[in-house]
Amino acid sequence: MSFTTDYGLSDGFVAACKGVIARTAPGVRVIDVTHDVPPQDVRRGAVLLAQVVPYLPAAVHVAVVDPGVGTDRRGIALLARDGVLVGPDNGLLTPAAEVLGGIVAAYELTVPDYWLAHVSATFHGRDIFAPVAANLANGLDPGQLGPELDPATLVRLPEPHRWVEQGRLESDVLVVDRFGNVQLAATAGDVHAAGLALGAQLTVRAGDAVLPATLGTTFGDVAPAEAVVHVDSSDHLAVAINGGSAAAHLAVVPGTTVVTLES
Repeated sequence: MSFTTDYGLSDGFVAACKGVIARTAPGVRVIDVTHDVPPQDVRRGAVLLAQVVPYLPAAVHVAVVDPGVGTDRRGIALLARDGVLVGPDNGLLTPAAEVLGGIVAAYELTVPDYWLAHVSATFHGRDIFAPVAANLANGLDPGQLGPELDPATLVRLPEPHRWVEQGRLESDVLVVDRFGNVQLAATAGDVHAAGLALGAQLTVRAGDAVLPATLGTTFGDVAPAEAVVHVDSSDHLAVAINGGSAAAHLAVVPGTTVVTLES
């Protein structure tokens, strides 16, 4: 099983959920993807989960970034070709489900037999999603969790902005990692479509910030403190500074639009 949240580790939220899982499915190993998704940042959680699940064993994946907890947003289980995902119906799970071979079936979590006896209005991660995931890991048929849903009714996040023309790329920021590398929604295919070749000298713009960069393959393609634009390990275009922080230089956060220009 994998576990992804925005709970952080300074409180006991993660421990409570993992305790529920351990009590219900004591033989199940839990791999923590991250609990440092920025609070309530559903898109960031969806991106991180989708980029990690291809490297995890076939499993149940429970993810909770849930600003709508306690409202009429649905709790769901998605059966994909290569795994099952459990969490809120807010767009968090669907990108990972697509990466795992596509949604085969979707179910709304309406049967309380597989929840804790008392359900808090503000902690569905502990009281609904963790026990449901543990029961699935024990072999429960997902069809027992509630009515089947039409996948077309699932909440999906808007597609990030990408725009390509010859010699120019415009793209939303997907992720800023702890090193200050800036991952864009643009991909290797967009680089090719823009006609950009390795070694090209680029200008990266974000608002009023301007950063000269070289199109390369890795950080060491440029001198220390210089910038490189490269295709990262997730096949996305990324902006990095060798030994520094491109995010700090560009003053960007996920969702910011970055324009990359060939000089």
